[in-house]
Amino acid sequence: MRTTVLGLGEAGALYAAGLVARGWDVTGYDPANTATPDGARRADSPAEAVRDAELVLSLVGGKVARSAAESVAAHLPPGAVFVDMNSMAPDAKRATAELVGPHRFADVAVVGSVPEHGAATGVVVSGVASARAAEVFRALGAPVEDIGGEPGAASVRKLLRSSFMKGLGALIVESVAAGAAADAEDWVRGQIADALAGGHETTERLHDGTLKHADRRAAESVASAELLDSLGVRPVMISAAAELHRDRADAALAPGDDLLSAYAGLAVANIGDARERMGMMDGGIHALWRGVRAVGRARTVWVRAGDNLALHRAIDRCRAGDVLVVNGHGDTTRALLGELMAERAKKRGVAGIVVDGALRDVVELEKIGFSAWARAVTPAGPYKNGPGQVDVPVAVGGVVVHPGDLVVGDDDGVIVVPAAEAAASLLGGRAVEADEAGRRAAILAEPVR
Repeated sequence: MRTTVLGLGEAGALYAAGLVARGWDVTGYDPANTATPDGARRADSPAEAVRDAELVLSLVGGKVARSAAESVAAHLPPGAVFVDMNSMAPDAKRATAELVGPHRFADVAVVGSVPEHGAATGVVVSGVASARAAEVFRALGAPVEDIGGEPGAASVRKLLRSSFMKGLGALIVESVAAGAAADAEDWVRGQIADALAGGHETTERLHDGTLKHADRRAAESVASAELLDSLGVRPVMISAAAELHRDRADAALAPGDDLLSAYAGLAVANIGDARERMGMMDGGIHALWRGVRAVGRARTVWVRAGDNLALHRAIDRCRAGDVLVVNGHGDTTRALLGELMAERAKKRGVAGIVVDGALRDVVELEKIGFSAWARAVTPAGPYKNGPGQVDVPVAVGGVVVHPGDLVVGDDDGVIVVPAAEAAASLLGGRAVEADEAGRRAAILAEPVR
């Protein structure tokens, strides 16, 4: 069988190896500088990767699953089956099915440890093409539960399982860290191992896997929490697990980000034109001093009107390159940040702040070079009673902002680019910039009549 694996990270490489071992013709594609599994060919483009494929496995991660599907949808052979193995919300699975064609789509949820079992890891399968996909995974030696139904049905099962498994991993990481802080780490690990089937081996796998894959598992935990909420079950534990995963992911990230540097100097207006004017905050969110500029990742905060307690927590959690994006409910009676908080944030490498509300100490913010956009300026200070939330989706200036989205601000205003679309929007913005430069040159060259 001619097969294609999109995404050659840890899981993708293991599945590619399993397909090769089966004697199938395997092509892999990954734009990142990952190793090509032995026996597989490496394609130079998504179109080339799927040109003759009978089976396509997508293992790129939930954040870029849609863009990966878009890159191959027009190039899939008529009889190819597209197997989406990414951990995503059910709605996202259904959207991907529409992109590639529901008739060829299989939603496959992996319900075991791929590093431990490889291509033979158990799966749950749904979607119109579930029966064809189930045959493939049975041939790989995997336990298969074909539940039929629509795309997203298998994803629901996966997220239900995640509410337990990701929560357990997060609890183990937190407990081990507490044990280390109390100089009792070995004792804590022993207590956990005694309570788990598989003992120390299971403990280490859950602990190390949580740290290694914290970023991906944070997104999966958030999706699981959203599912539970939609079912009428308050997602207390999995929401806490998502927060722990985000914290560990932040700690593992290096402060440098080549993509952020590449956006330097690119005008908000040009990015907006490339994105069909989508994602631009309303004009009420304006720069507080002339020449202001910031590019960074959104560290989102949701506060009660006039209260900045959660903003203090967010600053303590920030890393270099973050931009604080605060839903202050448009309240302009109390400033949520001033000079002293800005100094704290700047010391941590925060690139700036965007507030749907008010700020103060504008002259001092300009002196220290702390980029700021807000709906208003007021000298009145804030309350510090709470409540508030950090690293949750927020609405600011008429735009929904997710943690980690790209935020670009200049004198004209602020635009938000979804994280998965940042690279494509950079290319689009540069193309608009070049086009405008050419048109400006032509205007200047026209003779005056």
